[in-house]
Amino acid sequence: MSYILSKSISRISLNIRSHSSRSLISIKQRSFNNKSTKLAWSEAVQKAETLVNPTSKPLIDFKQIVQDDLSLLNQNIKEILSSGHPVLNTVAQYHFNVGGKHIRPIIVLLLSQATSIAAKKAENPTSVDIDQPIDQKFTLNGSRWKDDYNAHGKPNSEQLASKCSEGCTILPSQRRLAELAEVIHTASLFHDDVIDNSDLRRNIPSVNAQFGNKMAILGGDFLLARASVSLARLRNVQVVELMSTVIANLVEGELLQIKDALPTEHCDTNGPNDQVFEYYLEKTYLKTASLIANSCRGAAVLGNTTDEISEIAYEYGKNLGMAFQLIDDMLDFVVSADEFGKPVGADLELGLTTAPVLFAWQEFPELGPMIKRKFSEPGDVEKVRDLVFESQGLHRTKELAINYCKLATGAISKLPYSESREALIQLCEKVIERKR
Repeated sequence: MSYILSKSISRISLNIRSHSSRSLISIKQRSFNNKSTKLAWSEAVQKAETLVNPTSKPLIDFKQIVQDDLSLLNQNIKEILSSGHPVLNTVAQYHFNVGGKHIRPIIVLLLSQATSIAAKKAENPTSVDIDQPIDQKFTLNGSRWKDDYNAHGKPNSEQLASKCSEGCTILPSQRRLAELAEVIHTASLFHDDVIDNSDLRRNIPSVNAQFGNKMAILGGDFLLARASVSLARLRNVQVVELMSTVIANLVEGELLQIKDALPTEHCDTNGPNDQVFEYYLEKTYLKTASLIANSCRGAAVLGNTTDEISEIAYEYGKNLGMAFQLIDDMLDFVVSADEFGKPVGADLELGLTTAPVLFAWQEFPELGPMIKRKFSEPGDVEKVRDLVFESQGLHRTKELAINYCKLATGAISKLPYSESREALIQLCEKVIERKR
């Protein structure tokens, strides 16, 4: 790992810990030890939802704002992933044939629009040849590598910058970054499902269930390789470094999850301390929030915005990503597999300790030994689930997600007004309210 990349990851880890600590301080100041004051789960949800402060403004159809660019998404991704090997084609394009929420590319596209009217740097480097097919001639003979690639040259994309209201635009390079964020995310799903032995994803058989573990691993590797080639064609070193950091973070986060090594010396009857929460939140950043945060920053960089605007984009993506995963961890307890699109209750079955369990541990110290042995004894999973529902764990998880969404909203509100900015604000509410 390069020195620059190591420093970047260190800074990111420090940032997430500092933000996590601030969020947790406000949460841990309350005492929930008086069991007579516990709310029923439905009441807890209702109370949490009042904290969102939903806007009285008309709801914005955020998909409609970026519809033109979003409509190209799957087709462009399939072109990126096109291979001369028919089986590899089928595996690589498997999930893109059934669609998906596309939340990550939507965020990148909206962010690209919202920052397009913000402060700019003096020069505007552009990308070249981003739409050139990655064909067999290129792959086998290297004939596409020529000296006439120029990071400041005229864009060669056949897809021109798209327009929106208030003079916003989405550049071809930003559109491509949105597509690559989805490719990288999907590659991580290929690998995660193998590791977790999951057989369902997006309400269809997972890649490993459909094609076997070997093809799922190779397919995920191929997605990451093609994403790397397409990133290089953006001819922006900073964006390449950002997205390379994302891929490294995905691996680091998965290793933290596999190890799930919450500091065992604190897994006793005293309940979790800050170190335990920080471990969980760092894993959450690495596995989920890093991709959204760095994709948002990358979109701002490609738009040639100032460093201040790029930082705003990063802060929005980071905090929204943290909220997204917290809600995901909550939904694992409260929705059906049909609603969620993947197996529910899997975290406990895998021995993973998520936010609802950590908050429940604060109220029920007897959870400590079960967490330490990763719910491996008969009856552990059922007992933990019952205690989570009996506790404030689900409510507190949602409350923490709301706090992160408030940070995201505060960051993005610093941008000039636009419909895209307002859509990004409302997207925070959508993340909190989602059921899948």
